[in-house]
Amino acid sequence: MDKVDDEAAFRGALREWLAEIMQADEARLPPKNAKQFNTNQLWWMAERNKVGLGTPHWPKEYGGSDLSLRGQVIIAEEVTRARAPSLGQFTISLNHIPATLMKWGTEEQKKKYLPPVSQGTIWCQGFSEPNAGSDLASVRTRAVRDGDHYVVNGQKIWSSYSMYAKHCILLTRTDPDAPKHKGISFFLMDMDTPGVEVRPLRQANGLDKFGEIFLTDVRIPVENMVGPENEGWAVAQTTLSSERGINSFERHERVRYLMEDFYAASLQSDAAWLKDTAMQREFMQLFAEVQGCRRLMRKLLRATIEKSPIAAQVTPHVKMINTDLRAQVGDFLTRASGPEAQGIVAGFDELSTDPMFTYLTALGGRIAGGSNEIMRNIIAERILQMPKG
Repeated sequence: MDKVDDEAAFRGALREWLAEIMQADEARLPPKNAKQFNTNQLWWMAERNKVGLGTPHWPKEYGGSDLSLRGQVIIAEEVTRARAPSLGQFTISLNHIPATLMKWGTEEQKKKYLPPVSQGTIWCQGFSEPNAGSDLASVRTRAVRDGDHYVVNGQKIWSSYSMYAKHCILLTRTDPDAPKHKGISFFLMDMDTPGVEVRPLRQANGLDKFGEIFLTDVRIPVENMVGPENEGWAVAQTTLSSERGINSFERHERVRYLMEDFYAASLQSDAAWLKDTAMQREFMQLFAEVQGCRRLMRKLLRATIEKSPIAAQVTPHVKMINTDLRAQVGDFLTRASGPEAQGIVAGFDELSTDPMFTYLTALGGRIAGGSNEIMRNIIAERILQMPKG
């Protein structure tokens, strides 16, 4: 992988800082509700920013430190090893926004929207609609030019942390007569604009991280369009590609440590499943597959660093394997925990060790960012060049 000056020293300094910061209650104690989770996320972002770990992968001129991908991998390894919090609430802010604006944004957009992220600005994503999820190109939210603004009407759904967001990346249809992958435009929208209404969506796992966004005659300045008019689909592909890579690697590392911690706790409590040969075998098989997926993800990161064309081909496979494995791990933890896994679902973030929370949350991973069924279609059609049935 690409070089980090004195990797051992970098890793050592990171471990030392994590050992100290993990003494804080905000880092050690799982949040009890969504509001506390939001507070903890803002605290964690602020603490990371103090030591240059808020936006380290960004260019220096926009508040980052030009950290290499290898350095980002080390951070992900050490943060998960320490069982430190994730920055899940900042996923859009830290990854989708810079990836999109670096390629498509104007210099004015970069200077206006990137630096505030390290200070805790939260973004949400207005892509999916009630009738446009995996088939995202079917978006119907309409944007009509009116002088120096576009007037937007429509509805978005499954927008993570939209109730806390200051800004939104928005996909709209600007030419209803064009083919569905054309006629789409990409906007940056302020969430306090008149006509924007957010309604939280309560989930089975206790979270209300998702929201519906209703847009009624919302006026967005022309200068807030990203990329050319009617070419928003190409812009969105850049955005969506940022969902994989280092983020997926960190989430996978958390699953690996979750299994290790679950096994250690089971030994301590002399859990019943340890006396079941079939369950033992299933656990070992799952853990081996998790380790194998980790190696595959590291190879993907290496291919990305080397700018190998194989990276784009492997990405759908990795997404599918990774999310399927997380769901299988959640299912196993629930069954192995027995009656203790039933009842009230506890947890509000990825750090939760509650088996049922893990199981329910992992199921959504098969859908988010493009369902695994869509991934199989991509593999068949674009990589294997198989004919459509």
